[in-house]
Amino acid sequence: MTNVLILGAGGQIARWVVEGLAGDPAITQTLLVRDPARLRSHPAGAGVVTGDVLDTEALAATMDGQDIVYANLTGDDMGEQARSVIAAMGVAGVQRLIFVLALGVYDEVPGAFGEWNRQTIGSALVTFREAADAIEASDLQYTLVRPAWLDDQDEVDYELTEKGEPFRGTVVSRKSVADLILAIIRDPSLHIGSSLGIDKPGSDGDRPSFL
Repeated sequence: MTNVLILGAGGQIARWVVEGLAGDPAITQTLLVRDPARLRSHPAGAGVVTGDVLDTEALAATMDGQDIVYANLTGDDMGEQARSVIAAMGVAGVQRLIFVLALGVYDEVPGAFGEWNRQTIGSALVTFREAADAIEASDLQYTLVRPAWLDDQDEVDYELTEKGEPFRGTVVSRKSVADLILAIIRDPSLHIGSSLGIDKPGSDGDRPSFL
């Protein structure tokens, strides 16, 4: 049995993960949310905890007995949130972390799209980079996920790039990102120590196609 704690379980990517894990007898989910009303589904057997990841003591208590932490967080304090997650995992003795960030945290997006991305979300990338640096400096078994601009297409179609490689593509479906996360949860040995860019093949351009 694998125990998975999902932070920010009401998020749009996390919803696909929650649904994908539902009914799997080998996995028990605990869903941490600020507002339980945001949960689109509450699978049978899944626990729901109302909380804030910045409450490190309470977060560590929630992590007790978990095997994997998947963080689907947002905000203008991602660095602080990441440091709280790292500290809580240390207290609880949990090692495996999947953490969703954003494309561009390493200035890895080339060309006109990279320039457009920096102009559009550059201020937010500072705190996402703080989160990446904190996690990469920790002793956790982490996987960072850096999605392209997200859409709601009902498809699984993606390619990956590693840290240090130019980012490819401009868009990716939330369902595709969830598929990658589900694969890691089901086989936690995948992509340990990696920071993965994820995009839809052939989606190159100067900006996302839906803008």
